Amino acid sequence: QVQLVESGGGLVQTGGSLRLSCAASGIIFSINDMAWYRQAPGKQRELVAGITNGGSTNYLDSVKGRFTISRDDAKNTVYLQMNSLKPEDTAVYYCNADSILYSSGGIYKRGFDYWGQGTQVTVSS
Repeated sequence: QVQLVESGGGLVQTGGSLRLSCAASGIIFSINDMAWYRQAPGKQRELVAGITNGGSTNYLDSVKGRFTISRDDAKNTVYLQMNSLKPEDTAVYYCNADSILYSSGGIYKRGFDYWGQGTQVTVSS
């Protein structure tokens, strides 16, 4: 009923920029906290940035000052603006929503822990 669909990944040179988007589909009334994670080959998935439904943000230390997370609740979308990219930022990036209130068949429902399909970000040196 509800899906997260990501876009915006790609190949960029060191120092370049990319903007990731993640849109939730379905009849959605509200989304709680949202976040971006990443997973590089051979490494564990790590939290890159998070944003609450009130707009508070937090970042992985290594991306502070370079990445900015934002959300547009009217579009049910979360963004990750990535500037000054480094080769070590290369990974598959996933968006996450911790809970979503939506309508299914005219009934309100709340689902938990939604993930996007992932989008590859590759930074060449």
